[in-house]
Amino acid sequence: MSEQLPPSPVSDPAVIGAEAGNADLMASSRRQLLMGGAAAASAIVSIRPALANTAASVLNCTIPVPDQGRAGNYVAPNGQLVPAGTSGAFPATGRSYTGEQVKQALRGGRLPGTSYDQNQAYLNYIRRLQSGTSGFTCYASLQMPR
Repeated sequence: MSEQLPPSPVSDPAVIGAEAGNADLMASSRRQLLMGGAAAASAIVSIRPALANTAASVLNCTIPVPDQGRAGNYVAPNGQLVPAGTSGAFPATGRSYTGEQVKQALRGGRLPGTSYDQNQAYLNYIRRLQSGTSGFTCYASLQMPR
């Protein structure tokens, strides 16, 4: 008498079908993972230049000292605008400084074409800029951490 053995799991059609389904599922998961990685890499490639452009535009923005509407005034040592000819105040240059120049001056450098005292007065003027004043957005963006 021959005894009938249970089918081997390797040769059992139900097991083979389940393994094939698992393989398809694993391949599908791998494809999704690879597609997600490709999307993430694409996002990084497109975000980095945008951040670099933002940083570059911040350093190239300009801050007029003083703004055009108040160009005839002098800048007092505390940064306030005062009438022309005020003793101890400095004539406004009427020029704009780039974000990079201001950033360097705020770190201990000097604005181009200024004496020490003039530089301090102009930096105080820049620090006092308020929303709506020409150059405020540029100065505010210099204050943002990167």
